[in-house]
Amino acid sequence: MPLPPRRGKPLELRVQRQILWVGSAAVPVRNVSWVEVFRLKPAWGKAGLYLLLLTGIAFFVSERLDSTEGGGGGGGPAPGVLLLAALVVVCAVLLSSRKPVLVVELNSGSRVVLTLPTMDELRAIAGQVVYAIDHPEYEFSAVLEQYNTTNNFGSVVNMNGGRGNTGIKL
Repeated sequence: MPLPPRRGKPLELRVQRQILWVGSAAVPVRNVSWVEVFRLKPAWGKAGLYLLLLTGIAFFVSERLDSTEGGGGGGGPAPGVLLLAALVVVCAVLLSSRKPVLVVELNSGSRVVLTLPTMDELRAIAGQVVYAIDHPEYEFSAVLEQYNTTNNFGSVVNMNGGRGNTGIKL
């Protein structure tokens, strides 16, 4: 059995003797019901929340600057600069949330979501998983990053659904 992944290390995905290993989690290949590669949708809700929050902060700061400058009405470029910074942050959130992912769903409804920088690499790995389902003698190994919804500091297997599945807690 492979060792569990250490924090910040890549994850090994492999098929060996008709067992799909995702790090230290093992699943019989015959239990894989669905494999797909796609780009995650942008996090519009998160970006909208950031925009509202940062716009509120920008107006609060501009009002504070106006009151400290004697209320001359010439608040200067501060509100515009702060709003521009807010838009940059929102765009960064939207762009960073479009990650290419490989989703492997099991018969139980559980899903494993993994990512790599390019769609082509993920498609090749998905093809290998599908090929291994029909060919019991086929074995392969690949190293991936793990899509991570709980923190931004290390690798985590993100498993959703299934009966009694709680995934890996940090």
